[in-house]
Amino acid sequence: MLHRLNDLMRRTAPPKSAPVKREVTPPSPLSPRTTGEPKPTYAKVFHWRMPKGQTTEPTSVEIIGSFTDWQRVPLLRANGRDSWEATVPDIAGHRTHHYMLLVDGLPAPDKNCDGLAVPSGPEEQRYALTTPRGPRLFMLFAQAK
Repeated sequence: MLHRLNDLMRRTAPPKSAPVKREVTPPSPLSPRTTGEPKPTYAKVFHWRMPKGQTTEPTSVEIIGSFTDWQRVPLLRANGRDSWEATVPDIAGHRTHHYMLLVDGLPAPDKNCDGLAVPSGPEEQRYALTTPRGPRLFMLFAQAK
């Protein structure tokens, strides 16, 4: 075994050659990139808590957005507390989604959003929240691993 180690120590590295250059063909804008792999998705838990001082329980708390095709998803009351939650599965990853939290059918603030976005299109205009800078929707940065 010691002989093998000595043989390895005496060897020299092979001479270096020029690096192999790989020809890169840019993708055609006419053909979509398909890798055959499923697109990454993930699930997100949305929460809403009654504001301090509010004593009247809402009749409905819902989430609506680009990841639900603007279909309302109800949030359920969490174990008798003053909070509601819903898990939305299969949210497309690697893109920014727009959404709105609705309490009794009206836009409500979401302190857990990733930012605010200017609405584009009739669906987004319909559910926009009024802010001093104009109508806004909430943003969700969908990052899938």
